[in-house]
This record gives sequence, C-alpha cells and structure tokens, in this order.
Amino acid sequence: MSDSNQINRKRLLWAGFVAILAAGVGFGIRGGIFANWAADFGFSGSQLGAIGGAGFTGFCFGIMIGGVIVDRIGYGKLVFVAFLCHILSAFVAFGATEGQSMETAYQLLWWGMFIFAFANGTLEAVANPLVSTLFPENRTHYLNILHASWPLGMILGGMVGWFLGTGDAALGWKSQLAFYLLPTVVYGLMFMGQKFPKSEASERGLKMGEMLKDVGLLGGAVVSFMLYLFFKGFLAPFFAADSSLPLILALVIGLGTLFWIGKVTSFATGHWLIFVLFITHGLVGAVELGTDGWMQNITGAILSEKEGKILFVITSLGMFLLRFCAHFIEKKLGLNPISLLFASAVVACLGLNAVSAIQAFGPAIGAVLLYSIGKTFFWPTMLAVVGDRFPATGAVAMSLMGGIGMMSAGLIGSAGLGYFKDRYAAQELKGADQELYADWKSEGDPSQFLGFDAVQPIDPKRLEDTKKLAKEERSESQQVVVDADIRGNRRTLVTDSFIPGAMAVIYLLLIFYFRASGGYKAVGIDESHALTRGDAAGTGES
Repeated sequence: MSDSNQINRKRLLWAGFVAILAAGVGFGIRGGIFANWAADFGFSGSQLGAIGGAGFTGFCFGIMIGGVIVDRIGYGKLVFVAFLCHILSAFVAFGATEGQSMETAYQLLWWGMFIFAFANGTLEAVANPLVSTLFPENRTHYLNILHASWPLGMILGGMVGWFLGTGDAALGWKSQLAFYLLPTVVYGLMFMGQKFPKSEASERGLKMGEMLKDVGLLGGAVVSFMLYLFFKGFLAPFFAADSSLPLILALVIGLGTLFWIGKVTSFATGHWLIFVLFITHGLVGAVELGTDGWMQNITGAILSEKEGKILFVITSLGMFLLRFCAHFIEKKLGLNPISLLFASAVVACLGLNAVSAIQAFGPAIGAVLLYSIGKTFFWPTMLAVVGDRFPATGAVAMSLMGGIGMMSAGLIGSAGLGYFKDRYAAQELKGADQELYADWKSEGDPSQFLGFDAVQPIDPKRLEDTKKLAKEERSESQQVVVDADIRGNRRTLVTDSFIPGAMAVIYLLLIFYFRASGGYKAVGIDESHALTRGDAAGTGES
C-alpha cells in the first residue's frame, strides 16, 4: 500500500472514530437527563425506556438500510445523510418544552432520539465495513479501536452531566444535549473530500443475492422478527386500543422482509452460524447498550445522582482503554475471538451482580470496572467474527447484525430495564406498605413489556422530587418509598445479569464446535462460499 493510500486509510479510520464518538456523546448525555425528563414531563420508567429505546431502534433502520445500499451508492453519500440527520434530531428534540402535554413532549423526544439513532446507524453502515476493508490483516484490533470512540463519547457525555448537569449552576437538558453537535461538525469535515475504497465483495462484483446468501432465510428470520416487534409497538398508537391491525400490519412487514430476502437469495437457507451470531448479538445489544442507557440512573438512585454520573464515566473510561488492548489480549493470552467473547460474558455476568450489591462509592468503582471489562469487547469482536468467517456478505451481514443489536437494545434492553425498574420498585413498596403504595402509585398509564404483567409504577415525578431532598429532610414514609426504589434497582440489575449468562453458554458451545472442526480461523471469499455449502474448506479443517 502506497504512502498516500496509507495516510488515506488512517484518516478514514479516525473520521469513523469521531463519527461514532458523536453518537457516544449524545448517548452519554441522554442517559444523564432521564431524571430531568421525569421531573419536567412526569414520564414513568417505562416511558423513559421507550424514549431511550427509540435511540436504538432508529439505529437499526439506519444501519440496515445503509448496509444494503452502501455498495451501490458509496460511503460518501451516506455520511452526508447521517450528518443532516444528526442536525435535524437536535431541532426535533429541542421542541419539547415544559407546559406541553405529556403526549406532545413524548412524541418530540421519541422522534428526536429516533432520528439521532438513524444517523448513528447510517454512520456505522459506513464505518464497520470500511475499517474491515481497510485493515483485513487485523480486523479485531482495528474494529476495537474504531469502537473505542463509543465509550470515549460516553465519557465526554457523562462528564457534561457530571460537571454541568448537577448543582445550583446546572445547565438545562437542552444545553447539555447540544454538546453532541460539536463532534458532529468535526466528523463532517474529516470525511469531506476523501476517497473511499470498495469492499472485498463489491470489488469481486458480487450481487445483492450473493452477498445475502450466507444470511439466507435463517438470518432473515431474526431480522424479520425484530422488525415485527418494532412495528407492532410503533403502529399501536395509530389505531384503537382493541384493534388487531397493528399486529397484522407488523406481521405483514416482517414476513414481507423475509420473503424479499428469500427471493433475492433464491431462497437459500443461509449458514447456521450467522443465525446464531444474529441471535447472540441481539443479547449483546440488550445487555451492553440497554444497560448503559440506564446505568447512570440506576447507580445514581442507589448512591447519589452525582456519584452515578461519576461511576458512568469510570465505566466508560475502562471500556475505552481496554478496546485498544484487544490485539494484545488475543496474542498474549492465546485467545481467539470466540474465547474472548466467552470470557467477556462470564465477567459481565459477575460485574452486573457486583453492581447490584453496591453500598458505598469506593467498592462501587470496582464493581462498575468489573462490568466494563466484561462488556468491552462484545460489539466489535462480534463484527470481527462475521468479517472473518463471512467476507462474501460485504457490508450487509455486519449491518444487519448491528441493526439487530440496536433494535434489541431499544425494544428489549432499554424498555425492559425501564419496565423491571417500575415493577420491582412497586413490588418492594407494596410489600413494605400496601397503603403507602396506593398513595404513591402513578395515575398514568401502566408499565408494560412484551408479555409480562402490566404494573402501575410509583409516581415518577413525586419520586424524583423526593430523591432530591437530603435524607434528613425526608419524612419516614418518603424514606420507605426511596428505599423500595433502591431495592427495585438492585433486583433489576440481577435480572439483567441473566443475559450475559446465556451468552456465555452460547460462546462455550461455539468454542467446542470450532475445536471439533479444526480451530477458529479467518477465511477468504472462496472459502466462505465453501463454508456455506458445508465443504471441508469452509469448516476450519486443515
């Protein structure tokens, strides 16, 4: 590679780094202003989880659509679309003001977060395959470097909340959120005028059907199911409460997507490993991003608001530094990507249980660092596995898998944690004092999640106002409510820890599979086609 091309690929790497940094800054700030939204608009944990969830589901559409069309229209045009959407999202979200109806504020914030996430997803549809193409000799290392920008963005966003979001001189939530526009301008300038490469699949002239063959009907079924879940909830407000049309339309969209994938791939079954990776990445999105969206709020409720923000910054800092060490860890410890993922899942499970038990700030630092070590390598290493084993998919499989992870983070991770926070806190208060719960329960809509029982949460506005009081200023009954909320938060994290526990089992089974078939290795496009056909050349056998 010539010097000029070498400089170009490094500039593109760092431009992608800053683009994902902008997403991390916005995400980090958003996690710290949930309490502001609860206080200003009276949103429940379930509603806040749904708004936070829009910050993931929008990503799904950005990365899936971008991944399908990027090889046709080029990286540069998608970067421009993402830039415009990042700017637009700020104007939409900032339209939410006190004095509006709860429904109007909810819709503005939901759409603002959705558009913001759509921009983030479009950028990842560019950055992931771009870096995978530019650095084929060490995908795991460079994809981890690229995604180190995510925790760095969360650090910066968390510090905005830490220094500017608390105290007498605290900025309003709009002023805090506006800080993500600074890296947005920077990445726009860095990408400007750059020449982009083509993916390996695009260089070979592979058509869309050939790129999607490894995904096939098995992988397409996972994509279709996530779209069904999204549209079932998204369409519901447009119809009567007892109408079955949202479910029917969502089913049509999901099955229609699966039929399209089947048609362009000549109804290829797809490879079972991509099916497993897609499902597992859904779990990654739920436990990593869904938890990150609530971590400031949960640890802040257990300890204090400011300490929660500091712990979030510490968690993100550990994650940022560790992502530069993926290559070292793999080589020095002799871990292949699957073994690294297994170790990460075990540590993440232990870390979430440790965070659930924190009592003081000092030990809490160790607990959140353990959690950050566990979650650090999930996302980029999963992408690297797809790049290593299925290069013929080009940008498509990476984008679809990223979309599944983000959709799961929004529909399952963020929304689910919000629901369980409401449910467990209500259960704890009801168990402590039935009459007190009756007095404190919200008069708004109940919290709901998938097929779980609906629950009437503790009044969020009243609870947030009470938590702002010093402990000695609270009445005895107020302290009972706050204590119930804390116990509910602890139980939420324990429930959350079952997700990485399940992931650990999946990774362990994959370790056994690769050992039985000759060991894990990266393959080329020709070997990848053989792998899908089940030939020995594609199984890792030597």
